[in-house]
Amino acid sequence: MRFRPSPPGARTEPPPADEAAAWIAGATPDHWFTEPPHVVVDRDEIIIWGRLAEPELGADATDADRAAAQAGRIHQFREDSRDDRIRVARQVEHRYQRKVAWGLRCGDTEELFTHLSAPVMTRLRQPERQVLDTLVDAGVARSRSEALAWCVKLVGQHTDDWLTELRDAMTRVEDLRRRGPDA
Repeated sequence: MRFRPSPPGARTEPPPADEAAAWIAGATPDHWFTEPPHVVVDRDEIIIWGRLAEPELGADATDADRAAAQAGRIHQFREDSRDDRIRVARQVEHRYQRKVAWGLRCGDTEELFTHLSAPVMTRLRQPERQVLDTLVDAGVARSRSEALAWCVKLVGQHTDDWLTELRDAMTRVEDLRRRGPDA
């Protein structure tokens, strides 16, 4: 079978990233996080979430004190680990052909750095556009694009179990396709 390059402009899928979480766990220093990094992969981006140890505060610390200390811990880790995170990200980007973003969690505080925002084209009929325009007119969103992103996020929050089940089913179907009928 001869190699046939994709036609110009054709979307090609990046290589599978089934073992990305394990590879990333091996590539990140053990002392960075209190647990193995949580890795989220899609066809465009890999997000590496790490959990940091919470700062120790006195018993009289308020919720605002805890939130400020956690934000400070995240900021300091981000500054201290910048060069090493860039090195790991470059390796991951080369290996899996996806952009890499880092996110940190400390207690109840979380922050995601420099993550990808991918444009998506869609055609909407008037009733769907009216939903978006209502969100814009009410000040919930600044634009139709932001309103659509807000809707997608809301649907994702309210259907998380169903989406997880659907993704699992798609993975099983992909495994069957990969094995083929002769397996």
